[in-house]
Amino acid sequence: MESINTFLVNFSNFLWGFPLIVPLIGTGLYLTIRLGFVQFIHLPRALKMIFLPPRDEKGHGEISHFQALMTALAATVGTGNIAGVATAIAMGGPGAMFWMWITGLLGMASKYSEALLAVHYRDVHADGTVAGGPMYYIAKGVKSKKLAIAFAVFTAIAAFGIGNMVQSNSTAEAINGAFGVPNWITGLCITVFAAMVLIGGIKSIGRITQIFVPVMIILFMSAGMIAVFMNLSLLPFAVKTIFVHAFTGEAVWGGVAGHGVREAMRYGLARGLFSNESGLGSAPIAAAAARTDHPVTQALISMTQTFIDTLVVCSMTGIIIVMADVADGSMTGAKLSAASFNQLFGSNIGGIISAVSLALFAYSTVLGWCYYGEKAIEYLFGSGHMVTYRTVYVAFIFVGSIVKLESVWCFADIMNGFMALPNLFALVFLAGTIKALQKDYFENFLKR
Repeated sequence: MESINTFLVNFSNFLWGFPLIVPLIGTGLYLTIRLGFVQFIHLPRALKMIFLPPRDEKGHGEISHFQALMTALAATVGTGNIAGVATAIAMGGPGAMFWMWITGLLGMASKYSEALLAVHYRDVHADGTVAGGPMYYIAKGVKSKKLAIAFAVFTAIAAFGIGNMVQSNSTAEAINGAFGVPNWITGLCITVFAAMVLIGGIKSIGRITQIFVPVMIILFMSAGMIAVFMNLSLLPFAVKTIFVHAFTGEAVWGGVAGHGVREAMRYGLARGLFSNESGLGSAPIAAAAARTDHPVTQALISMTQTFIDTLVVCSMTGIIIVMADVADGSMTGAKLSAASFNQLFGSNIGGIISAVSLALFAYSTVLGWCYYGEKAIEYLFGSGHMVTYRTVYVAFIFVGSIVKLESVWCFADIMNGFMALPNLFALVFLAGTIKALQKDYFENFLKR
């Protein structure tokens, strides 16, 4: 068993190193240039559109633009925004934060393209329900059924790792550390609350996430802003440190100069991409369910997901950690985040903030990833297995809270990486289609 765990750890570290970083960043850069820097030029429009209804209310779809965005954010804003950012800084130094920002800026183009294709190639069923995502645009656009099936299989498996077991385990451990609550009690609570929402499918998930996700993000950001303003004199130091360490390669916990630049890039890019999931292929599954009047409309809204996840939420965590300056190589993950909040608040309230935020973020991820896995199962086996799938998914939430999950963490990381490969190929292959639909939207649709 130990040898299997070692293999999974090593392979996960290898896969989420440059083998995935290069195609993920490369695809984002290629799409950014090919689509005329759409994420920079049209971000203000996209942020405004989040709260606007479609121009044509008769468009297909099951949930609103906002609900689709919140469902995707629910799955994306998770443990990576707290523990992942802390790990990146602990292992790669403060400069890792800069490279996380790069993943956010370039990843917006990937997220935009994924959502556009998901809506364009989605299936609309006779009862008004829809199904879409990479498996559909790979099958229809790339015309590769095998790649589509592979993506769906990887997604279905990943949902039972990163989607439920890992989230409930991380939450149970954090709540136990902060409040002494036994893991099984936390696991049972998450299981019950998740079941109450998931039983109703995407419409129920959309109704809950449109309220829950904004509230949890606002609460975390408010706590972070208070910590920053209480220590405002440290902010210039933190910003300067991030940029200096990103390019100068100052040693990472006693390492050698130059090694710091490489590690800052590696951990910043890897954790950033893992957090915002741009290019992974998960978020477009939720985007496909949106009631929208044109594929580009939802694409613009969906790209704000990466902006919010990485350039807003992850940034807050990173700034807090660099300002606190307590990282010394002995702490990583949620412990480092909690210690940083403690340092800035001057009390143990940081552990409470970190634990509660982690619990809220993880719970939202459980909801979003259930839908991703569900649509993957539907693609593979049809819609007749949804009740069974949801029941098993919910049961594994509790299982995850009471077992050790080192191998599950690594296996989930590997499945996420395997999801990205066929999806990235499809994005590059279908870049011409994306460009054509974008041109139609701005030159024709908006002028009607």
